[in-house]
Amino acid sequence: MTGGQPGGPLVDQVTAGPGGAMTDDVGVITGDLTVATSALPGGRARVDVQYTGAEEWYTLTGSPVPVPPGGLAALHDRVLARIREGDAAEVPR
Repeated sequence: MTGGQPGGPLVDQVTAGPGGAMTDDVGVITGDLTVATSALPGGRARVDVQYTGAEEWYTLTGSPVPVPPGGLAALHDRVLARIREGDAAEVPR
């Protein structure tokens, strides 16, 4: 289920698969993560992740990306699926 406010980022929790998710800021993070996918101007989106319950957010490697034809929710769902797979997950292209 996707959370967030109308017009705001889509936010969900996910457990990273083996090998975690790759960030630009601190490298691979693992465990229970919160993912936020936000629309940017120009048809692009930004994906940030944090350890669930932490204050610091990190940029998921590969972000920002163009919003796919399916829209922001489709991108967010693809990001969640990719992080569940692990293996130093990046934003799907």
